[in-house]
Amino acid sequence: MRALTWQGTGKVSVETVPDPKIQDPTDAIVRMTSTAICGSDLHLYDVLGMYLDKGDVLGHEPMGIVEEVGSEVTHIKPGDRVVIPFNISCGHCWMCTRGYFAQCETTQVKEQGKGASLFGYTKLYGQVPGGQAEYLRVPQAHFGPIKVPDDGRPDERYLFLSDVLTTSWQAVKWADVEPGDTVLVTGLGPIGQMSARIARHLGASRVFAIDDVPERAAMAQRHGIEVVGSAEEVLQLTHGRGADRVIEAVGMEAHGSPFQAAAIKTAGLLPDAVGRKVTETAGVDRMAALRTAFEAVRRAGTVSIIGVYGGNADPMPMMDLFDKGVTLRMGQAHVKRWVDEIMPLLTGDSDPLGVDDLVTHRVPLEEAPGAYEMFKKKEDGCIKVVLKP
Repeated sequence: MRALTWQGTGKVSVETVPDPKIQDPTDAIVRMTSTAICGSDLHLYDVLGMYLDKGDVLGHEPMGIVEEVGSEVTHIKPGDRVVIPFNISCGHCWMCTRGYFAQCETTQVKEQGKGASLFGYTKLYGQVPGGQAEYLRVPQAHFGPIKVPDDGRPDERYLFLSDVLTTSWQAVKWADVEPGDTVLVTGLGPIGQMSARIARHLGASRVFAIDDVPERAAMAQRHGIEVVGSAEEVLQLTHGRGADRVIEAVGMEAHGSPFQAAAIKTAGLLPDAVGRKVTETAGVDRMAALRTAFEAVRRAGTVSIIGVYGGNADPMPMMDLFDKGVTLRMGQAHVKRWVDEIMPLLTGDSDPLGVDDLVTHRVPLEEAPGAYEMFKKKEDGCIKVVLKP
């Protein structure tokens, strides 16, 4: 089969690799029909090469048609249309029974000190081949795959249950957004776009967002989001109090932090063993978006961090956070925890979350390397790319 593979820092290519096969009775093989590029894929592209091997298949936002299932997989069958959550969880361990699917103890990568295995996401998370390919082996398929209607709607109506929608829903829930709240979202990539829309859907009175890319701002404004330029502007618009809830949806891709940006780039160019040591013991992130979140949140407010961070030596303004009494919540999305709440918003004739207005580019899998560059550089108004195997 053909698959998008990592070949080195800043280099990916589509190669012919072995077809996946059923290995365990809880496996399934799914033929990919759509598979998206995520902002966190850019971390692998640019930064986290020390945790990858040449030829690793990337991608963790897939959906497709079931081709084959193992003997213990009964809730899906060949021919079913399914979305695959980015985290691989068993559904029955201590963590899963409490809804913490991203911390599944069955697939937990204990040797790396990390949580549940993820598709296409480095040795840190199990080095499981990803979904930017023609076919995908799905471990724990007795639980993971989400069956969606074969209703004639395009894949993009359901595809983002794999990550973007469920991650954004959790970001808003973790922020404790209540009707009448003011909300700030930092960053208007796909997660920020959907987080802002979900906050409005769940009753926020005003939703602000900070992003300096014109196409991203225009998309958000189409959905009633007020795009502002700084934390100071949020304070002015909230009579000096600050936003009740802030969702930090940028992570270590933040601009405005030249020292941290240089440190991240340097770590990514070091030999693997050295780069891993630096990242795990002295790593730093670009903290500009996080500092904006802390400045803009009101006293006794909540900051929900859904942007991905990788450093271990970042200075935190602990005195200010303690004085303001800020609640922090963060972490990988527990995808299947939120599916039942979101699905009714996708299956009706209306589109209350504006899911149909997110994808800006659909390209064949063979053109994925160029799409990575376009997405990274935010060229051609690129906000969300879906690959078509």
